[in-house]
Amino acid sequence: MIAATLSSKFQISVPKAIRDAMQLKAGQRLAFLRVGNSLRLVPVRDLDTLFGIAKGAGTDDIRDRSTRRDDVLDNIKN
Repeated sequence: MIAATLSSKFQISVPKAIRDAMQLKAGQRLAFLRVGNSLRLVPVRDLDTLFGIAKGAGTDDIRDRSTRRDDVLDNIKN
């Protein structure tokens, strides 16, 4: 487990091992998602990097609302 400390100004430095593994760059935006009692930190991607991401996707693996977790849905609503 890699840990970071929340500063008195409520700032966190992302450890180098994580920055390298996730290919994070200085100035890149990150989103905080609350999932139950934990946080998920994810990079915010611009539209150019998302272009073509679903190319070749089929309809065999479509999920309906019954397979979604309530804690994730609550996070989106709030």
